[in-house]
Amino acid sequence: MTDNIKNLETMSLPDKDGRFGQYGGSYVPEQLQAVLDEITQSYEAIKDDPVFLKELADLNKHFTGRPSPVFHCKNLSGKIGGADIYLKREDLNHTGAHKINHCLGEALLAKRMGKTKLIAETGAGQHGVALATAATLVGLACDIYMGEVDIKKEYPNVVRMKILGAKVVPVGRGTKTLKDAVDAAFEAYLEDPVNQLYAIGSVVGPHPFPGMVRDFQKVVGIEAREQFLEMTGKLPDNVVACVGGGSNAMGIFSGFLTDPEVAIYGVEPSGRGLKPGDHAATLTLGKPGVLHGFSSYLLQDDAGEPLPVYSIASGLDYPGVGPQHSLLKDLGRVSYVTASDDEAIQAFFELSRTDGIIPAIESAHAVAYAVKLAKEAGEGKTVLVNLSGRGDKDIDFVIENCGKDYGI
Repeated sequence: MTDNIKNLETMSLPDKDGRFGQYGGSYVPEQLQAVLDEITQSYEAIKDDPVFLKELADLNKHFTGRPSPVFHCKNLSGKIGGADIYLKREDLNHTGAHKINHCLGEALLAKRMGKTKLIAETGAGQHGVALATAATLVGLACDIYMGEVDIKKEYPNVVRMKILGAKVVPVGRGTKTLKDAVDAAFEAYLEDPVNQLYAIGSVVGPHPFPGMVRDFQKVVGIEAREQFLEMTGKLPDNVVACVGGGSNAMGIFSGFLTDPEVAIYGVEPSGRGLKPGDHAATLTLGKPGVLHGFSSYLLQDDAGEPLPVYSIASGLDYPGVGPQHSLLKDLGRVSYVTASDDEAIQAFFELSRTDGIIPAIESAHAVAYAVKLAKEAGEGKTVLVNLSGRGDKDIDFVIENCGKDYGI
């Protein structure tokens, strides 16, 4: 582990070819590669530009509401016993999740490049709402592709996107969820990559998106590290985040990757059980493959085709994962674990009823594992959870499907 951490300290990730070890890269048609090269050049030109960074920092502070606070869950910690649980409150950001962090960056980049439209996919709707918000702010049109299953499940976010002026495009093929929405958005992007920018919603996709989205999300880890040190006088013993594509996790993990005393856990959805089609535990059960223009761990059949996936959390049901997560798994720096639907729903209600915080179902996966980890770690230890989003979007679905079990 120590050697691998030293390697991370000296690695430039991604490398010039967009690779994180053997993962990442760009597997796209030649015509699209020319467009991606332009995006890469534009991003490289602005990522250290003081004018761009000041504009983004001002929006983070005055529009998003950064820094988001770190909160000590004294009630939950006291109830379960063991380690103290803390939350990095990304749910308090404007639009209700961490997604606004990279959407603002991508929107500003698109504006600088002279694009007229942002196009994207969304699962739980948080990326869609954040991108619709950012598009409105900078004066761009916005099309959001969303699976019909997720539209029904996350309808409050659908309404928000429409109010903000975005066009929500239903996707009715395949499983009618996130992977199919990505396929549809990608196809629409290929029709006009000159005037549109595909604002990818996680640390996935072809280069430069995995590194670029991570860079915009790093603010979470930078803040969390400073805040935790100020609150407790030391670093957390454990850091936990849910992992679908992996943007919220890479955001907070980035603040602690080179600290050997900090154990890091990425929580994937085991859904209804670890049978094909019943989960989306990519790093737990997948193997290296190529999807949506990049290489990573992938849930796939013997022919290399993506397997159907499932999670009660629409933002986690993706058969691939960010390439940097794939490298971190191979290096053993991050432990990738799972939480089931039932465990996530239990954590959803537990946190709501102990500390008055209703989490997104995605984030509840991380809370569920943090509760188990706190019990095992014991008193005197700490667990910092990235609470990536709030649960307003999930309330109708949860009450309809699980309310009776919790007295509602």
